[in-house]
Amino acid sequence: MAATPLNPVDLYDVRSLLTEEEQAVQDTVARFTDERVIPIIGDCFDKGVFPRELIPEMAELGLLGSSLPTEYGCAGLNGVSYGLICQELERGDSGIRSFASVQSSLCMYPIYAYGTEEQRR
Repeated sequence: MAATPLNPVDLYDVRSLLTEEEQAVQDTVARFTDERVIPIIGDCFDKGVFPRELIPEMAELGLLGSSLPTEYGCAGLNGVSYGLICQELERGDSGIRSFASVQSSLCMYPIYAYGTEEQRR
């Protein structure tokens, strides 16, 4: 029996433990990171600017508040998907990942957890 070759970026084969939805989330954010973040982030760094033009795309993909319920316009994803979103964004740039996690966890989640129904909507 031939040994299965190791995947150098997933030595423990974690991906095989993910649901189809989680794999789709990871693939979508990986594609966004490869196509939209990585090509511009070096120039943004050199200029000392945040790529604000990516924010609407991140929102459209459901990356902001991704674990909050769909009834409030969010993606309603599970915690694993949120972690995969952060992992893939971090692969491109820690500032982009920080933006998404701060928006989701420090801004949107407190409104969901402690706000009125009117504020949530």
